[in-house]
Amino acid sequence: MRVFVTGASGFVGSAVVRELLDAGHEVTGMVRSDESAALLKETGAEVLRGTLDDLDRLRAGAAASEGVIHTAYVHDFKDMAEAARTDLRAVETLGEALAESGRPLLICSGTAFSPGVLATEDNPGDPSRSHMYRLASETAMMALAERGVRASVVRLPPSVHGEGDHGFVPRLVDIARAKGVSAYPGDGTNRWAAGHRLDVARLFRLALESAPAGTRLHAVGEEGVPVREIAEAIGRGLGLPVTSVPAGEINDHFGWLGTFFALDLPASSAVTRDRLGWECVEVGLVADLEAGHYFRSAEGGSGVS
Repeated sequence: MRVFVTGASGFVGSAVVRELLDAGHEVTGMVRSDESAALLKETGAEVLRGTLDDLDRLRAGAAASEGVIHTAYVHDFKDMAEAARTDLRAVETLGEALAESGRPLLICSGTAFSPGVLATEDNPGDPSRSHMYRLASETAMMALAERGVRASVVRLPPSVHGEGDHGFVPRLVDIARAKGVSAYPGDGTNRWAAGHRLDVARLFRLALESAPAGTRLHAVGEEGVPVREIAEAIGRGLGLPVTSVPAGEINDHFGWLGTFFALDLPASSAVTRDRLGWECVEVGLVADLEAGHYFRSAEGGSGVS
């Protein structure tokens, strides 16, 4: 299958590209920079230069493909609402190019729903909750499923981990380095769902090949890792003490990440596994931290690509 992948040089997108190529698919990836274009060409994929604001290029990439996987996202935590609007425009553009074709379109979303409640694939989410910015794109995808697009949503857990991660966990590592202590909020029993990027990439391929229209899937390998265990693994990796941060000091200690790190965000992938026969074979989050690669660089980033 000829597959168009947005965000092809990102942490998740690059793994998806590799998974598709290894399975015999042809890939055209959209990237922004010369460096990313050169790296993508080395994998054997074709390159389309552009950004999520380049709607004509998105439309052309989708129209020339037999399937689309949309992993690009503007991870701007200062204006998440605008990032979501940019994503929605991109999803609508890709969908218009595929309308009435029966071709697959997959996009990323998130599993972070109601704190303390196990998120499932059958939960459509609550658009009134302020943190659920991506639901508009999910809603657009369900509408496209009624317009002859084999539209599916792959929801990512709070931590998609693996070597090269530049998401939330590396930010926690940076904070621990800066503070001289690896901390967790409160009693540390709140949970984060997690998935390894290579398992996630395999799910995208399986969904591309066989997921029915209107399917919501969860790329979750672990339903919920207690954040205290995450902090303890970071403490061991950096040789730092581990401590609790009281509720009133969480945002002072963790900055913008504090509120999110304090949420209980478990998620299930039982329906996904049953529908597609997807199984996770890579290591879990704590074991990935124990491998040491999270502690090799001095700085991380913010957001999952």
